[in-house]
Amino acid sequence: MPLVTTGELVTRAAATHSAVASFNIITLEHVEAVIAGAEYVSSPVVLQVSENAVKFRHGRLLPLARAALAAAEQAAVPVALHLDHVRSDSLLRQAPEAGFSSVMYDAARLPYEENLAATRAAADWAHAQGLWIEAELGRIGGKNGESPLDAHAPGARTDPAEARAFVADSGVDALAVAIGSSHAMTTRTATLDHTLLSRLTGTLDVPLVLHGSSGVPDDELARAVAGGITKVNVGTALNIAMTGAIREFLAARPEAVDSRAYLSVGREAMVRAVAGIIRALGSDPVTP
Repeated sequence: MPLVTTGELVTRAAATHSAVASFNIITLEHVEAVIAGAEYVSSPVVLQVSENAVKFRHGRLLPLARAALAAAEQAAVPVALHLDHVRSDSLLRQAPEAGFSSVMYDAARLPYEENLAATRAAADWAHAQGLWIEAELGRIGGKNGESPLDAHAPGARTDPAEARAFVADSGVDALAVAIGSSHAMTTRTATLDHTLLSRLTGTLDVPLVLHGSSGVPDDELARAVAGGITKVNVGTALNIAMTGAIREFLAARPEAVDSRAYLSVGREAMVRAVAGIIRALGSDPVTP
């Protein structure tokens, strides 16, 4: 199936009051598992490569991107490629050539005016290249000498009025909001602020994104989608599934040395995790 754009998938999700699942990939096994899981439940999906994943791959974007692109083009469901949590302008500028249709530009650590200026510049450049751009907003710094608060720091919440001004002034296409989830959670115990989500949905006219979704229970995810979240980012849940399956396999077979054997069980565990999360979101299925 031809590669699609993230903007297409998010726009369709918004129109059908559903959400597109976006999974962070690190290895070829992640790529294969995400696509297989999406195919199993007949759902479109986004493959995300983060700046941290690029650093893990010795700073080279193209090897993983080319693998993801090739797999996406052979998938039986629509697949888009997204460059996630980009802080490096150099990496940002590699996105179009590498096959990405969208990027999440992360300047939230900067004081508000610097954050806005950097994000505006990134959005202007991205739009000139035909890229869809996402940003993230936790707590804006500057009030009473406060520093910016990462969107997934404990207690961080996105203020609707601040978010409205930021979206209007930056020109971004989507906003990741802080409503109670946290990155790298290994337990699914997060409770989302659905009252705040309702206010954000009523205030903003761009799609809303939930980061740190691995720590959010299925019922909370479903409620967030019903409340207006249209893109859901997942990463740690896949690593938990893969690592757990491999650890169990090797514990039972201490003599095993063939990496294909344990990588296969790790990949299958991720397939099940992907399918389960997409089902929880109630994602709009692919129309035959």
